[in-house]
Amino acid sequence: MAVLVVPISVQPHSKLQGQRRTVLRHLLVSDKYRFLYCYVPKVACSNWKRILKVLGGALESVDVKLKMDHKSDLVFLGDLRPAEISYRLKNYYKFLFVRNPMERLLSAYRNKFGEIKEYQQKYGVEIARRYRKDGGNSAGDDVTFSEFLRYLLDEEVERMNEHWMPIYNLCQPCAVRYDFIGSYERLSADANRVLRRVQSPSSVRFPERQPWYKPVTPETLQYYLCNTQRWLIKELLPKYILDFSLFAYPLPNVTSEFCRQ
Repeated sequence: MAVLVVPISVQPHSKLQGQRRTVLRHLLVSDKYRFLYCYVPKVACSNWKRILKVLGGALESVDVKLKMDHKSDLVFLGDLRPAEISYRLKNYYKFLFVRNPMERLLSAYRNKFGEIKEYQQKYGVEIARRYRKDGGNSAGDDVTFSEFLRYLLDEEVERMNEHWMPIYNLCQPCAVRYDFIGSYERLSADANRVLRRVQSPSSVRFPERQPWYKPVTPETLQYYLCNTQRWLIKELLPKYILDFSLFAYPLPNVTSEFCRQ
Protein backbone atom coordinates (compact mmCIF):
# COMPACT_ATOMS: atom_id res chain seq x y z
CA MET A 1 0.00 0.00 0.00
CA ALA A 2 1.34 3.44 -0.88
CA VAL A 3 -1.11 6.23 -0.18
CA LEU A 4 -0.58 9.81 0.87
CA VAL A 5 -3.49 11.90 2.11
CA VAL A 6 -2.13 14.56 4.47
CA PRO A 7 1.62 14.98 5.06
CA ILE A 8 2.22 14.54 8.78
CA SER A 9 4.43 17.60 8.93
CA VAL A 10 1.56 20.00 8.16
CA GLN A 11 -1.38 18.69 10.16
CA PRO A 12 -2.93 21.64 11.97
CA HIS A 13 -5.33 21.05 14.83
CA SER A 14 -4.77 19.40 18.23
CA LYS A 15 -6.15 15.92 17.52
CA LEU A 16 -4.04 15.63 14.38
CA GLN A 17 -1.03 16.95 16.27
CA GLY A 18 -1.55 14.12 18.77
CA GLN A 19 -1.64 11.61 15.91
CA ARG A 20 1.51 13.19 14.50
CA ARG A 21 3.31 12.77 17.83
CA THR A 22 2.22 9.13 17.99
CA VAL A 23 3.56 8.18 14.56
CA LEU A 24 6.80 10.11 15.06
CA ARG A 25 7.35 8.20 18.33
CA HIS A 26 6.92 4.91 16.46
CA LEU A 27 9.11 5.57 13.43
CA LEU A 28 12.62 4.29 14.03
CA VAL A 29 15.51 5.61 11.93
CA SER A 30 18.50 3.97 10.32
CA ASP A 31 20.56 6.71 8.72
CA LYS A 32 23.28 4.29 7.66
CA TYR A 33 20.83 2.16 5.67
CA ARG A 34 18.39 4.99 4.92
CA PHE A 35 15.15 3.48 6.15
CA LEU A 36 12.31 4.21 8.56
CA TYR A 37 10.55 1.39 10.37
CA CYS A 38 7.24 1.96 12.13
CA TYR A 39 7.24 -0.45 15.03
CA VAL A 40 3.98 -2.07 16.14
CA PRO A 41 3.99 -3.86 19.51
CA LYS A 42 3.04 -7.55 19.28
CA VAL A 43 4.12 -7.69 15.63
CA ALA A 44 7.73 -8.87 16.10
CA CYS A 45 8.91 -5.35 16.92
CA SER A 46 11.48 -6.55 19.49
CA ASN A 47 13.28 -8.51 16.80
CA TRP A 48 13.23 -5.56 14.42
CA LYS A 49 14.64 -3.33 17.15
CA ARG A 50 17.35 -5.93 17.71
CA ILE A 51 18.20 -5.77 14.00
CA LEU A 52 18.34 -1.97 14.12
CA LYS A 53 20.77 -2.16 17.02
CA VAL A 54 22.95 -4.62 15.11
CA LEU A 55 22.91 -2.43 11.99
CA GLY A 56 23.80 0.58 14.13
CA GLY A 57 26.69 -1.20 15.84
CA ALA A 58 25.18 -1.26 19.33
CA LEU A 59 24.74 -5.05 19.28
CA GLU A 60 27.17 -7.63 17.97
CA SER A 61 24.53 -10.11 16.82
CA VAL A 62 20.77 -10.64 16.79
CA ASP A 63 21.44 -13.72 18.92
CA VAL A 64 22.96 -11.83 21.86
CA LYS A 65 21.01 -12.93 24.95
CA LEU A 66 20.14 -9.60 26.52
CA LYS A 67 16.85 -8.25 27.80
CA MET A 68 15.52 -5.88 25.16
CA ASP A 69 15.85 -2.20 26.04
CA HIS A 70 13.21 -0.57 23.86
CA LYS A 71 14.68 2.94 24.08
CA SER A 72 18.47 2.93 24.21
CA ASP A 73 20.62 2.82 21.05
CA LEU A 74 17.59 3.57 18.88
CA VAL A 75 16.86 6.76 16.95
CA PHE A 76 13.21 7.88 16.91
CA LEU A 77 12.10 10.18 14.11
CA GLY A 78 10.32 12.41 16.61
CA ASP A 79 13.64 13.27 18.26
CA LEU A 80 14.93 14.97 15.11
CA ARG A 81 14.46 18.52 13.90
CA PRO A 82 11.57 19.33 11.53
CA ALA A 83 13.81 19.63 8.47
CA GLU A 84 15.49 16.31 9.29
CA ILE A 85 12.11 14.65 9.75
CA SER A 86 10.83 15.94 6.40
CA TYR A 87 13.97 14.84 4.56
CA ARG A 88 13.78 11.29 5.89
CA LEU A 89 10.06 10.96 5.24
CA LYS A 90 10.64 12.03 1.65
CA ASN A 91 13.82 10.11 0.86
CA TYR A 92 14.09 7.02 3.07
CA TYR A 93 12.61 3.58 2.48
CA LYS A 94 9.65 3.17 4.85
CA PHE A 95 8.04 -0.03 6.06
CA LEU A 96 5.89 -1.56 8.78
CA PHE A 97 4.56 -4.99 9.69
CA VAL A 98 0.91 -5.76 10.46
CA ARG A 99 -1.05 -8.59 12.10
CA ASN A 100 -4.63 -9.81 12.37
CA PRO A 101 -6.14 -7.27 14.81
CA MET A 102 -7.91 -9.80 17.05
CA GLU A 103 -4.87 -12.06 17.13
CA ARG A 104 -2.72 -9.09 18.12
CA LEU A 105 -5.15 -8.17 20.92
CA LEU A 106 -5.15 -11.73 22.23
CA SER A 107 -1.35 -11.83 22.13
CA ALA A 108 -1.19 -8.57 24.09
CA TYR A 109 -3.74 -9.84 26.61
CA ARG A 110 -1.96 -13.15 27.25
CA ASN A 111 1.45 -11.51 27.53
CA LYS A 112 0.67 -8.39 29.55
CA PHE A 113 -1.96 -9.78 31.91
CA GLY A 114 -0.58 -13.28 32.14
CA GLU A 115 3.11 -12.50 32.58
CA ILE A 116 3.91 -8.83 33.27
CA LYS A 117 3.29 -7.67 36.83
CA GLU A 118 3.60 -4.00 35.89
CA TYR A 119 0.65 -4.31 33.51
CA GLN A 120 -1.36 -6.33 35.99
CA GLN A 121 -0.93 -3.58 38.57
CA LYS A 122 -1.39 -0.62 36.23
CA TYR A 123 -4.22 -1.91 34.02
CA GLY A 124 -5.46 -5.18 35.51
CA VAL A 125 -6.39 -3.72 38.88
CA GLU A 126 -8.32 -0.91 37.20
CA ILE A 127 -10.12 -3.29 34.82
CA ALA A 128 -11.22 -5.54 37.70
CA ARG A 129 -12.39 -2.52 39.69
CA ARG A 130 -14.45 -1.22 36.77
CA TYR A 131 -16.16 -4.40 35.66
CA ARG A 132 -16.68 -6.52 38.79
CA LYS A 133 -18.83 -5.95 41.82
CA ASP A 134 -16.06 -7.27 44.06
CA GLY A 135 -13.16 -6.17 41.85
CA GLY A 136 -11.49 -4.04 44.48
CA ASN A 137 -9.67 -7.06 45.88
CA SER A 138 -8.08 -8.16 42.59
CA ALA A 139 -4.32 -8.04 42.12
CA GLY A 140 -4.91 -7.56 38.40
CA ASP A 141 -3.57 -10.98 37.44
CA ASP A 142 -6.97 -12.58 36.85
CA VAL A 143 -8.43 -10.27 34.19
CA THR A 144 -10.51 -12.21 31.67
CA PHE A 145 -10.32 -11.64 27.91
CA SER A 146 -13.91 -10.36 27.93
CA GLU A 147 -13.07 -7.83 30.66
CA PHE A 148 -10.07 -6.70 28.63
CA LEU A 149 -12.25 -6.18 25.55
CA ARG A 150 -14.81 -4.23 27.60
CA TYR A 151 -11.99 -1.99 28.77
CA LEU A 152 -10.90 -1.39 25.14
CA LEU A 153 -14.50 -0.63 24.19
CA ASP A 154 -14.63 2.13 26.82
CA GLU A 155 -11.20 3.59 26.00
CA GLU A 156 -10.49 6.46 23.61
CA VAL A 157 -8.33 5.12 20.80
CA GLU A 158 -5.91 8.05 20.96
CA ARG A 159 -5.25 7.37 24.65
CA MET A 160 -4.73 3.61 24.38
CA ASN A 161 -1.53 1.88 25.39
CA GLU A 162 0.58 1.17 22.30
CA HIS A 163 0.25 -2.60 22.76
CA TRP A 164 -3.44 -2.44 21.88
CA MET A 165 -3.76 0.85 20.02
CA PRO A 166 -4.87 0.14 16.42
CA ILE A 167 -2.03 -0.13 13.92
CA TYR A 168 -3.70 2.59 11.87
CA ASN A 169 -3.29 5.07 14.72
CA LEU A 170 0.27 3.99 15.53
CA CYS A 171 1.67 4.21 12.00
CA GLN A 172 -0.79 6.46 10.09
CA PRO A 173 -0.61 4.70 6.69
CA CYS A 174 -2.82 7.39 5.16
CA ALA A 175 -0.34 10.10 6.14
CA VAL A 176 2.96 8.32 5.54
CA ARG A 177 3.83 6.88 2.15
CA TYR A 178 5.06 3.43 3.15
CA ASP A 179 7.06 1.56 0.52
CA PHE A 180 6.30 -1.85 1.99
CA ILE A 181 3.79 -3.32 4.42
CA GLY A 182 4.78 -6.79 5.57
CA SER A 183 2.64 -9.20 7.52
CA TYR A 184 3.15 -11.30 10.62
CA GLU A 185 1.75 -14.28 8.71
CA ARG A 186 4.63 -14.07 6.18
CA LEU A 187 7.11 -12.72 8.68
CA SER A 188 10.28 -14.53 7.63
CA ALA A 189 9.86 -14.04 3.88
CA ASP A 190 8.75 -10.41 4.20
CA ALA A 191 11.51 -9.57 6.68
CA ASN A 192 14.14 -11.03 4.37
CA ARG A 193 12.68 -9.01 1.51
CA VAL A 194 13.10 -5.81 3.51
CA LEU A 195 16.64 -6.69 4.58
CA ARG A 196 17.62 -7.29 0.95
CA ARG A 197 15.98 -4.03 -0.12
CA VAL A 198 17.91 -1.92 2.42
CA GLN A 199 21.12 -3.80 1.47
CA SER A 200 21.68 -5.11 4.95
CA PRO A 201 24.87 -7.19 5.37
CA SER A 202 24.26 -10.85 4.53
CA SER A 203 25.37 -11.75 8.07
CA VAL A 204 22.35 -9.94 9.53
CA ARG A 205 19.27 -12.15 9.50
CA PHE A 206 15.87 -11.92 11.08
CA PRO A 207 15.99 -13.80 14.43
CA GLU A 208 14.43 -17.21 14.77
CA ARG A 209 11.41 -17.50 17.05
CA GLN A 210 12.47 -18.35 20.60
CA PRO A 211 11.62 -21.94 21.67
CA TRP A 212 9.75 -20.70 24.75
CA TYR A 213 7.46 -18.46 22.68
CA LYS A 214 3.81 -19.55 22.70
CA PRO A 215 2.20 -18.33 19.47
CA VAL A 216 -1.47 -17.48 19.14
CA THR A 217 -2.76 -20.24 16.88
CA PRO A 218 -6.02 -20.06 14.88
CA GLU A 219 -7.45 -22.64 17.28
CA THR A 220 -6.48 -20.55 20.31
CA LEU A 221 -8.04 -17.43 18.80
CA GLN A 222 -11.21 -19.35 17.94
CA TYR A 223 -11.47 -20.62 21.51
CA TYR A 224 -11.22 -17.13 23.02
CA LEU A 225 -13.56 -15.51 20.49
CA CYS A 226 -16.20 -18.22 20.85
CA ASN A 227 -16.13 -17.78 24.61
CA THR A 228 -16.65 -14.03 24.37
CA GLN A 229 -20.07 -12.43 24.16
CA ARG A 230 -20.85 -11.63 20.53
CA TRP A 231 -22.22 -8.16 21.27
CA LEU A 232 -18.86 -7.22 22.78
CA ILE A 233 -16.90 -8.23 19.71
CA LYS A 234 -19.45 -6.55 17.43
CA GLU A 235 -19.27 -3.24 19.32
CA LEU A 236 -15.47 -3.29 19.52
CA LEU A 237 -14.92 -3.87 15.80
CA PRO A 238 -15.42 -0.23 14.70
CA LYS A 239 -12.34 0.77 16.71
CA TYR A 240 -10.20 -1.66 14.70
CA ILE A 241 -12.12 -1.65 11.42
CA LEU A 242 -9.41 0.26 9.54
CA ASP A 243 -6.85 -2.36 10.53
CA PHE A 244 -9.13 -5.08 9.18
CA SER A 245 -10.00 -3.26 5.95
CA LEU A 246 -6.72 -1.57 5.03
CA PHE A 247 -4.61 -4.66 5.68
CA ALA A 248 -7.15 -7.16 4.23
CA TYR A 249 -7.87 -9.23 7.35
CA PRO A 250 -11.23 -11.00 7.59
CA LEU A 251 -13.62 -9.93 10.33
CA PRO A 252 -13.83 -12.43 13.21
CA ASN A 253 -16.29 -15.26 12.69
CA VAL A 254 -18.27 -16.01 15.84
CA THR A 255 -21.30 -17.67 14.29
CA SER A 256 -22.80 -20.63 16.09
CA GLU A 257 -21.70 -23.00 13.34
CA PHE A 258 -18.11 -21.77 13.48
CA CYS A 259 -17.93 -21.95 17.25
CA ARG A 260 -19.21 -25.53 17.31
CA GLN A 261 -16.24 -26.70 15.26
